[in-house]
Formats: sequence, structure tokens, C-alpha cells
Amino acid sequence: MEADYAVIGGGVVGLSVAWGLLRRGKRVTVLDGDDGSFRASRGNFGLVWVQSKGMKQPRYASWSQQSAAAWAGFAAELEDGTGRSVGLQQNGGYDLHFSEETLYATVAQYDALKDKLGGNYPYEVLGRNALSREEPHIGPKVAGAILHHQDGHANPLRLLVSLAEDVRRLGGTVLNGKTVTEVSKPDAFKVHCSDGTTVTAAKVVLSAGLGAMELGPKLGFKAPVRPQRGQVLITEKLPKLINRPSLIARQVDEGGIQIGATNEEVGLDDSVTQPGLSGLAAEAIAAYPALARAQLVRSWGALRILSPDGLPIYQESPDLPGAYLVTCHSGITLAAAHALFLPDWLEGTAAAPDLEVFSEDRFPVS
Repeated sequence: MEADYAVIGGGVVGLSVAWGLLRRGKRVTVLDGDDGSFRASRGNFGLVWVQSKGMKQPRYASWSQQSAAAWAGFAAELEDGTGRSVGLQQNGGYDLHFSEETLYATVAQYDALKDKLGGNYPYEVLGRNALSREEPHIGPKVAGAILHHQDGHANPLRLLVSLAEDVRRLGGTVLNGKTVTEVSKPDAFKVHCSDGTTVTAAKVVLSAGLGAMELGPKLGFKAPVRPQRGQVLITEKLPKLINRPSLIARQVDEGGIQIGATNEEVGLDDSVTQPGLSGLAAEAIAAYPALARAQLVRSWGALRILSPDGLPIYQESPDLPGAYLVTCHSGITLAAAHALFLPDWLEGTAAAPDLEVFSEDRFPVS
């Protein structure tokens, strides 16, 4: 089986890249892991989120902004191809605060970042009364919020299904249940799987999330990624309760309230815990007291993929040119950028985005 690109990893990141390459006429084979793989794409919070990103690296903020601005067109094209909406809503999002001290400390940080971005950081501060007008169900313990107008959310499972369907419609091959064990390059790349499957490709994109910890060094990458657990809750379907999403809770397009998420350094453990879930529930009820009466229908844990500084990694292998590492924490937010702009970087066109700050050169040699 020959392709222009073999994409290792069939989550949102890998499928977004594959979709973008197929739009440009490339032959693409995606190798997706088995059901036992850790899958951030099936456990994330679904936010298309700009605020708070890039505080120490403005390029990350602008990259997130570029993707967020392209998301509506990306979602529309996916819907045209599949007939399925991904539930995108981009009417802004909140950073909720329970004290004015933390609220205005964060505003000071946002002001500094806004200056570095040439003023392009559209947010406003909502005091208690203004927030209550926007969100009538907000609780009395909430002191105020930062409303960032570039933020929003989508249905991540619909996005994952739509991408997989449209990749196939565009002529791509998706091989499920494949565990990649080795990648060799006698001439073209040969991607070897544990079941004996071999895929030959001119280029390889490693977008396997936590799978990069093992496979990355074999391809010449540092791949300094680690897991971070996020536990999440979702309620029964409810009448409209939350107008805009926050990092505490969002009302999904199907009506349930998604609550989360924890940030836990527990290694490769994606289980749920009573303390974790109780803490999430307590914070959500403090923000939206009506949730105290809601029935919980599901909880889950998933492992995020984090680099040492939390920023994405985009790197061509110094040992095997033509092999690329693409990994990030914000696969939903950056899906549009990965689909629409990253192919230019992979192809080395004149329109390639400047991603130098996201290379592995920023990490010391271990």
C-alpha cells in the first residue's frame, strides 16, 4: 500500500491533518490504534478556545486565534461533505472568577498579552451584575467573568466522526486497529504494524498523541510529551441553562451540561475518582446552583497530551527528513489550523506558517 503521506494516529489531530492533505490532492493513509489506546479525542471538553493561551508565548495565542477564526469555514466544509453538523457555537466564552482579586489579576495578564498582539485580543470584563444579565442562572458566589469573543465550543465526537467519514470520502484510507511498531526508510518510508501490515509512503506524520512517547525517539524526535488526566461529568439533558461555555461547564448542543475538567499528574491512569468528581461537581454548583438538582448520567477520565511548556510541537525529524511530529494539547481548537494551514508547512510551500517557536529546539537535550 503506497501513499504520499502515512499519518500515524487517527484522532482529531491526525484526521485533521489527513483531511487537509487530501483536499490538496495528496494520497493519504491513516493508521489508527486499537481500542485499548489512550484517546484524548474521545474524552476532551470540546472547547474552541483562545483566552489564556500564549501568556508566555504570544505566537501560541496568535496561532490559536488564526485557527479559531478559520473554524466556521472548516465546520461548514465538513458539513457540506458529510451532511453532519459538528455543533459549532462561537459566541464567546467565559473565564469565571469567584473573587475580584483573581479576576483583575488575570485582566492584568490579558492586557499585557493584548499589547504583544498589537491589540488583537477582544475581551471584556463583566462584573457581577453584567454577568447576571448574560447568564441569569449564574450563582451568587461568582464575582465576575472575562468574556472573550473569539471563544466557543463544538461537539468533539461529531467532529471526530465527521473527519473520519470525510477523509474516506475524499479518497483517504483509514486503517483501524493498527499498532505501529517501527518506521524504516530504506528509500521511501515503510510503516510496520504489529499485525504485519506495512504501509509505504513518501512522508510520515506522527500524530499519535501519547504514542509518540515510544515511537517518537525511533524516528529521531525528542517527543517530550507526558499524560495529564482530566475527569469530566455530564448531566441529563436540560432546558437552556448556560448561554456561553466556560472552563467550568458548558451546555452541549444535545442539552446536557458537561462539567470539568481536572488537571492531574497521575501517569497513564485514565480512571475516575470520587474526590476528582466531587470537586468538579462542587465548583460547577457554585457557578450554577441549579445544577445541584441535575442528574448525572456519565463520568469519564481521559489523558491529555502535554509538552513540558504546554505548547504544541511541530518538528521535522533531523534523522529522517520527511518524518514530522505533530502533537498538541488543544486538538479541537487547532483542528482548523491543522486542516487548513499545516499542510503548507508539511509541503514546504510559500504559504507555510512560521512554526519555528514550536520546534523541539526549545527543549534541552536530555
